[in-house]
Amino acid sequence: MSEQGAIREFLLAFADDEHLMGQQHTEWIGVAPFLEEDLAFSSIGQDELGHAAMLYELVLELDGIEPTDTAVDLLAFGRPSHAYRCCHLVEYVTEDWAEALVRHWIYDAFEEKRWHLVAGSSVPKLAAIAGKALQEEAFHRRHADALLDKLLEAPQARKRILDALEAVAPMVPGLCEAAAGEARAVAEGATAGATADLLEPLVRAIDERFGRSTAAGLTADDPADGQARRTRRSGSFEPLMARMREVLDFDPEAVW
Repeated sequence: MSEQGAIREFLLAFADDEHLMGQQHTEWIGVAPFLEEDLAFSSIGQDELGHAAMLYELVLELDGIEPTDTAVDLLAFGRPSHAYRCCHLVEYVTEDWAEALVRHWIYDAFEEKRWHLVAGSSVPKLAAIAGKALQEEAFHRRHADALLDKLLEAPQARKRILDALEAVAPMVPGLCEAAAGEARAVAEGATAGATADLLEPLVRAIDERFGRSTAAGLTADDPADGQARRTRRSGSFEPLMARMREVLDFDPEAVW
C-alpha cells in the first residue's frame, strides 16, 4: 500500500469512529434520564461529529478531491457498507442509558490516547485537529467521570453500570484494532504508534475505573467481536446508517 493510501485508511477508520459515535450520542437527545444529560450528550455528539468532518476533509484532500460540504457528505453517508472502517463498539445500538454511559467513558478514554498519538503528526492538519480535539475531550472525560463517581457509589446504580460493562467490554478489542495500512502510517510519522498498543493501557484504565477485572484477558490479536481489521460490519450497522441517512434520502440536496 502506498504512503498516501496507508494514511488514508488510518484517517478513514478514525473519522468513521468519530462519526458514528457522534451520531449515537445525538440519539439520546430528548430521551436521556434528565435534561442535563440531553444537553451534555448533544454537546459531546456535536464535538465528535465536528472531529469526523475535519478528518473526512483530510481524507478527501488525500484523494485529490476538494473537501466541499457535498463531498464530505458523500464520503460520510454515501459509501457501501463494506467501505466503512468503524469499530463495532460505535456501531452498537442500545436503548440502555447505562450501556451508553459506559461506552461513552470507554470510548473517550481510548480517544484521548488516540489523539495524543497524532498530536505530533507529520500531517500538519492532523496535528492541528488533534490540538483542538484534545481540549474538547477533556470536557468529555470529566462529564463521564463525574456521573460514574456518583452512580458507582449507589448499590442499585452500581449493579446496572457493571452489567452494562459486561455487555460492552467484548467490543473493546475491536476499538483498538488497526485498519489496513496503519503500520505504514506509523512509519511515515502520521501517527506516533500502533492503535493495538493502546489496548493494554485502556483495559487497565477500565479495570481501575470500574473496580473490577471485567475487561481482563481481552487481546488485540483475537478481537472478540470479529472486526477483521475493521472491514466487517456488525448487525447494528445497516439500521443505524439507515436512520443517519433519513434526511438525505428525503432531500438529496441537504447538507450535513
